[in-house]
Amino acid sequence: MEPKALAGLIQTIIAAVEKRVPEYLAVEADRKLNDGNSALCIVDEAGGVYGKMFGTDKVRQRQCFRIAWIKASQVWITGYKTGEYETLVFAGKVDEKRYGIIRPDFIGWEGGQPIAVDGQTKLSVGFSGFRGTSDLEIVQKAVADVTGRK
Repeated sequence: MEPKALAGLIQTIIAAVEKRVPEYLAVEADRKLNDGNSALCIVDEAGGVYGKMFGTDKVRQRQCFRIAWIKASQVWITGYKTGEYETLVFAGKVDEKRYGIIRPDFIGWEGGQPIAVDGQTKLSVGFSGFRGTSDLEIVQKAVADVTGRK
């Protein structure tokens, strides 16, 4: 995908995530974690970084973005969902030395995932601020809204 088209697509995905945030804020288990403060980080295959923070507390937004960045960058490096990568390493199915991320730097939490937006373009996405399953789901639903694909 051409860089200009990719940047436009990513901005559309960010807007779709933002539209879905209120849906997750309505769930008490999600809302109480960070009082609605959350963040999205997207890394394209060339290493371009995009993102947005949501909420009203800048310090909590910053912390959420730091976690979202770690999730997205780990996916960008390894190609695996966060949580899944660590499970594979600890089971001896993936050699962690291959990727250069040492164990103390594993994120471990769900919320980072590779997203294929078409047959050729992959994005590494991290979301933080809600429960891990919700972090994954909000992005998946937003991408489906934009691309029409699940």
